[in-house]
Amino acid sequence: MADDRRFTSASLPRHLARGAVGFAALVGSVALIPAFGLISVLLAPVGLLALRGCPTCWAIGLAQTISLGQLRRSCVDGRCELTVRRRSES
Repeated sequence: MADDRRFTSASLPRHLARGAVGFAALVGSVALIPAFGLISVLLAPVGLLALRGCPTCWAIGLAQTISLGQLRRSCVDGRCELTVRRRSES
């Protein structure tokens, strides 16, 4: 089950903070080239580290973090269904 949630964060605010730092560093690494030269490209690894490798992985993690505990998958006889957890099931 750990593989199903490998992109999630412990909380939504933490995930959004990682995204803000990551995207700001990636944009800054390109936007600051005229002012600081190629030294600004050193921000790119910081951005990728904050996003855990790629912006797409961060977006997948955002969806997983939001839906964590809200969706249930069940497979019976080779047929799988995805259902939304009701509040009364908490």
